[in-house]
Amino acid sequence: MKKIAIAIVGILIVQVLQAQKMSVQEYIDKYKDLAIEEMQRSGVPASITLAQGILETENGNSDLVKMSNNHFGIKCKSNWTGASVTHTDDAPNECFRKYNSALDSYRDHSDYLKNTPRYAFLFKLNPSDYKGWAYGLKQAGYATNPKYSQILINNIEQYNLQQYNSASIDNNNIAEAGVQIKKEETAPAITNDNIATPTVATVIPVKKTRTLFNSLKAFYATKNTSLLAIATGYDIPLAKLLEFNDLKTDGLLSESQWIYLEQKPKQGNRDFYIALQTETLYSISQTNAVQLQSLVLYNQLPENETIKAGRRIRLRPVTAAAYTEPQKPVWHQVQPKEGLYSISKKYNVPVQDLKSWNNLDDDNLVIGQQLMISK
Repeated sequence: MKKIAIAIVGILIVQVLQAQKMSVQEYIDKYKDLAIEEMQRSGVPASITLAQGILETENGNSDLVKMSNNHFGIKCKSNWTGASVTHTDDAPNECFRKYNSALDSYRDHSDYLKNTPRYAFLFKLNPSDYKGWAYGLKQAGYATNPKYSQILINNIEQYNLQQYNSASIDNNNIAEAGVQIKKEETAPAITNDNIATPTVATVIPVKKTRTLFNSLKAFYATKNTSLLAIATGYDIPLAKLLEFNDLKTDGLLSESQWIYLEQKPKQGNRDFYIALQTETLYSISQTNAVQLQSLVLYNQLPENETIKAGRRIRLRPVTAAAYTEPQKPVWHQVQPKEGLYSISKKYNVPVQDLKSWNNLDDDNLVIGQQLMISK
């Protein structure tokens, strides 16, 4: 009898615990108004917010959300000054943000997407384009799960979450979605050393390129073109496209420029380039298909140097020694997520030398810090 009684009690406990678990529909009903309010405030589609909340919290039942009110799995990051909890996710005992309420979590989620540069291109999409948002979040690095985009889309379509987008969209303020096909136009002519600029397509879905300069495939992209759209249209990983073009962040192009679909070499196809107008070292690296860091080394100039018209910029080293052992200091500005090891690999300089030249006692770096790369 005692064993039977214990078994019955155990069953009752399980049933009570199961009854306390929130269903997907219950999660939606409880938080849909928050998602709609956040869409009206920030522009993040309500369907995406709800789909992420369902996934990240296991529809309100995860250990993380119960102890932190963190509905979107947002980790502390270096700029977080609020409360936090530790939770094992991609790695043991990671730091996650803790909120006083679900409202605070939803609002911080919207602000995080709105104010993080790598997500900026998403806000150019039509708010009803939940698929574009889902694929864009994954491409921009929001989650490591390779099926993240499809899970969000499945949640939206299975539970009809797209209906909540229309509840908060002002049709008078909706931007046209996506990159549309335009007519071909001729890119600005480059006359230095009689280099002719070809006619190229300004559209992403049309895979039309020309081989130019250092025998690389490239095309001319217009201002405000999405780098993610370029990467997707040409079936190139976004990280690789950024690397090929010496770009540090994704998003929309701030100006029209040549975009390369393969790695630029370290040397140009001639010794010098003479600036035709006021330019930057970066624009010259794109014009001549030479890696930006090579121009920094050959010319002993910082990356952000303004080049006036008529100035001669070296595209090749004077000698091998001049390239590997520059006579003047070369400086590097620390970017987000960069460490000593990655910088040492980038410039082929030992970590110990970097620490010695910059009087560093440890490996900690600060964004914007200037590091001497060579003496």
